[in-house]
Amino acid sequence: MTTDQKALITATVPILRENGLLLTKYFYNRMFIHHPDLKNIFNMGNQKTDKQQMALAMAVLAYAENIADPKVLMPVVDRIGHKHVSLDIRPEHYRIVGHHLLASIQEVLRDAATPDIVDAWTIAYNQLAAIMSGHESGLYQEKTSQMHGWTGWRPFKVERKVWESEEITSFYLVPVNGGKVARHVPGQFISLRIFLPEMQVNQARQYSLSSAPDDSYYRISVKRELGKEIDANGMISNRLHDHVSEGDMVDLTAPAGNFVLPELLDAPVTLISGGVGLTPLLSMLYSLVDKGHPFPITWLHGCRNERVHAFKKQVAELADQHAQVRHHIFYDLASETDQAAGILNGFLDIQGIDGLELDPNGHYFLCGPSVFISKQYKDLVSAGINKDNIHFEEFGPQVLSLN
Repeated sequence: MTTDQKALITATVPILRENGLLLTKYFYNRMFIHHPDLKNIFNMGNQKTDKQQMALAMAVLAYAENIADPKVLMPVVDRIGHKHVSLDIRPEHYRIVGHHLLASIQEVLRDAATPDIVDAWTIAYNQLAAIMSGHESGLYQEKTSQMHGWTGWRPFKVERKVWESEEITSFYLVPVNGGKVARHVPGQFISLRIFLPEMQVNQARQYSLSSAPDDSYYRISVKRELGKEIDANGMISNRLHDHVSEGDMVDLTAPAGNFVLPELLDAPVTLISGGVGLTPLLSMLYSLVDKGHPFPITWLHGCRNERVHAFKKQVAELADQHAQVRHHIFYDLASETDQAAGILNGFLDIQGIDGLELDPNGHYFLCGPSVFISKQYKDLVSAGINKDNIHFEEFGPQVLSLN
């Protein structure tokens, strides 16, 4: 890109701040009209709630703001790239997106989208697409070079279906062909795809792997979604609960995601989860214990009550068997019996835990709803924890920007 073209992109930043969401909503609607088959790839639940549109608007804005040096966006590119690889996104999809995004810029911004601005954005988008697809090509190569790795969708069978709480059920998934699977890195997710009769499309959703790494199966632990307004994400989860039984088949992609436990971690680890956000952290906990992590491991979890508290017994047993593991549990409304058993009352609050040691050199992993993550993150920073040592995973398209 020329210096003048970069200046034109930068000049559109105020326009994108004001009209970004309008632009991306228009773009998705336009693309789906011309390519309805893409509804089988994109998460229509996130479309309905505008989360995907907001995430794209923020990504386009961030790109425009950093057009002079796009390299600073590589952490974001990596996170999005893992999600794209898990959905089997390929270079041809970028060409379709580019065509409709550039057309949308002209149609939504109208007179503000001068020929020079459109030309600059065409070059900018092609540059971004090259960065993204190039990075994703490397991720695909990593999948195929990994022991028992693969790319694309692969049929799996539900070997076991295990009740964990009133809301959460675990599914043990094995390859239909009886082969092995690539070991995941604790914290990673898989994409699972099934057909939704209610929408008459295939839909995919990411589920964190909740077991220790293993080459014979994957385990996901799925929360049943309640309420009148259930989006596609909830429909997938509820279909697994209500209609997918042992012996049934689903499609999976290989494990992906960069919210992971580092291989070498010579420091205390604190795992902080809310609700079903415990799933990737549970995999981390198993892995740390299996490797004999010599530093303190602290498990902090909050949920509504004992009925929905999944893996309570398993975590308690790990804490009993391993001196370096400590755990503290919060229930929104803890009964007297709960409190007598050591359960803390109220929402998870690190300031309400007597004797909790927050090591400034430790690493802190957060997972749960966005409001939960924001609170825990701010409390940790207020307690003197370095932001670089706080890692978080927001389910769905990421809209939080904390680091």
